[in-house]
Amino acid sequence: MDLSQRLSISYYKTVATINESHRIYLVQHQETGKFYVKKLLDVYSIEVYKYLKENPIIGIPQIIELYEENNILTLIEEYVPGTTLKEILDSKKLTFDQICNYMISLCEILEKLHSHYPPLIHRDIKPSNIIITSFDNVMLLDFNAAKYKSSNSSRSSDTVLLGTQGYAAPEQYGFGESSPQTDIYSLGIIMREASASLTVNNHKFDPIINRCTQMDPTRRYTSVKELKSALLRALGKDSSSDDPEISAASYLPPGFRTMSPGKMIVAIPVYIMIFWLCMTLEIKNTYGLALWIERITMLIIFIGDILIGYNYLGVQKTFPPCRSENRIIRILGIIGFIAIFTFSALIIMIFIEGIFFNHAS
Repeated sequence: MDLSQRLSISYYKTVATINESHRIYLVQHQETGKFYVKKLLDVYSIEVYKYLKENPIIGIPQIIELYEENNILTLIEEYVPGTTLKEILDSKKLTFDQICNYMISLCEILEKLHSHYPPLIHRDIKPSNIIITSFDNVMLLDFNAAKYKSSNSSRSSDTVLLGTQGYAAPEQYGFGESSPQTDIYSLGIIMREASASLTVNNHKFDPIINRCTQMDPTRRYTSVKELKSALLRALGKDSSSDDPEISAASYLPPGFRTMSPGKMIVAIPVYIMIFWLCMTLEIKNTYGLALWIERITMLIIFIGDILIGYNYLGVQKTFPPCRSENRIIRILGIIGFIAIFTFSALIIMIFIEGIFFNHAS
């Protein structure tokens, strides 16, 4: 590690221990005050982490810094607050639709990894390595065991056995070479656990799980894209569409979609306050119908900005910058989308008022 690297890493101060045995810590940048995760790895592929740093992927924590010295990789990555899928499964509160949508999101993340040449395979997908954020987005963590699929056609098995017992595919134990089907096997095991957590038995997953977890990789789904299509069909949606199924709960406003009591307790007074502020708004020299037009417009702007900010029904996908894999561009895209919506609403309000007053005169 050269002097500049030592200086850069010195800006991150450890504030808490996340997992001492795995040497994972919560750190804070001393200048920006932002929080990150610091990992010290002795098993890793430097090529994998370099690729992820240079090519950020939505659904994977962004790699901020990486330093290699004495066969130890020091990694600084984006801190992702949320709840592990393991904790959510243990609570037994998930619905069939939620499980399907989470699995579809995982397929979309893996599709970007597997489409790399050669394919990039995670090899350690399990509920504790999956975070569900407060916005109900899926994040895939821990690429310690990740590797590129070997381009050596004569190689018949992995040389290093990595993965977690119970989730690792048979080929990870020396019975073959890791491939995209290795990750598909792990997804099948997670679906089996998720299906068992449902309070009402639902056997729609059974054929999908059965195919994902075949001992022979060639009998599994040929790709996560094919698995995603099967999940969409299980939801009763045309698998030719790329949009995840929208469940009944998805139509509820932000704060109510997950039916979490804590979020609803916060959301209710916020919505009441917004409605009250807009409906009691007073504007100098503005009365009658014109005042009500402006009040309603302000209400629409407030609610619309919230819906855009929280990606209601996937609305952010309609604005290309919001779909960028670059986190900064994505954030700027959301801000820009909100600004465009707000400005457009004001222009329409002025136009309506102009028509009203011209007609009145």
